[in-house]
Amino acid sequence: MPRETLKKRRERAEQIQQVLRSTYPDAHCELVFHNPLELLVATMLSAQCADRQVNRVTTTLFARFRTAADYAAATEETLAAEIRTLGLFRSKARNLRLTGRLLVERHGGEVPRTLEALTALPGVGRKTANVVLGNAFGIASGIVVDTHVARLSGRLRIASGRTPEAIESELIPLVPQAEWTDFSHRLIWHGRRRCTARSPDCPACELRALCPSAASQ
Repeated sequence: MPRETLKKRRERAEQIQQVLRSTYPDAHCELVFHNPLELLVATMLSAQCADRQVNRVTTTLFARFRTAADYAAATEETLAAEIRTLGLFRSKARNLRLTGRLLVERHGGEVPRTLEALTALPGVGRKTANVVLGNAFGIASGIVVDTHVARLSGRLRIASGRTPEAIESELIPLVPQAEWTDFSHRLIWHGRRRCTARSPDCPACELRALCPSAASQ
């Protein structure tokens, strides 16, 4: 099969977006947060963890640690004890403490609003920064590429990159910037609810007619 031109891929991506918009009109970030700091912390904790696991931990964590100064003042042992049910809890505890310190020292205790400033924080990569900017501040800095977005982009053959950065660079020309944040949410919801990793429900999939992988399932 000949490789799709960018124009054809963009047209199919728009059709995919139309279906996702109607299927998941209320798609949103499923991490529970009430302010930018809580979202930053929750997203840092979500690495290699399900959102529901993180939400269980942050219920008590956010009640105890309310400001960047609270995280900066805590010991790594205290933070580790709070999040020990999550994977990589020791390194995450260290990053929370260091990030709290840098937020106080460099940003007056506030979460910065630029990609560069966020990715300079310990434990904050491009994906985390995109999540925070898009959902806490309404700034479309990029497309969040998590495991669901990566998997579905490949199955739908709208991106073929092997890294999140490569996949994001392929998706950006296909999606209007105003849609970047919602596009990620909708793909994630579809990946959790229909197109799962082990047993995608292709017969009932709303995107079946647009998915080149559906015929092989």
